[in-house]
Amino acid sequence: MVDFDVVDLPPADHVEPGETAPNFTRPLTNSEFWEDASLIDLLADDPVLLVFHPMDGAFPTTYVLNELRDRDVQDYGVQVAGVSISSPYEHKTTIAERGIEHFAGLFSDPANHVAEKYGVDHALDGMTGIEEPRPAIFLIDEDQTVEYVWVAEQWPDFPDYDEVEDALDAF
Repeated sequence: MVDFDVVDLPPADHVEPGETAPNFTRPLTNSEFWEDASLIDLLADDPVLLVFHPMDGAFPTTYVLNELRDRDVQDYGVQVAGVSISSPYEHKTTIAERGIEHFAGLFSDPANHVAEKYGVDHALDGMTGIEEPRPAIFLIDEDQTVEYVWVAEQWPDFPDYDEVEDALDAF
């Protein structure tokens, strides 16, 4: 039995495939440390699967990160990087608990500005002034072009992981 309400989210005016992914710089946490990094920094090495997720500890975050980990999506030649409003301290705990040390890391964006740039910001019901990203996935090539997009239309909502893998495989 589901003990929460499924809520339709308003339409999102998000970045679309073929568009240039907005660059940003935020603290990127990995299993050892955190430091400021930009999307451009990551793209210098490999394409990026940018995963917007709710705050660390929220069950949608757990499910999405676990599924991407279990499917070994980094084996497609992409770096997996999460983005949420959580702090680097929370991210270090999440990385250890989820066993995602092989991901590029998790960006900390407490003011939710990166989600705003991508058009996936979401005001939380009943929490004036509090926002977090709606779940979303952007596959970005080394030229900073968005190749694939999935954006949640409900809360909670989860990507079609087979579709994500198909996009990675076709990439």
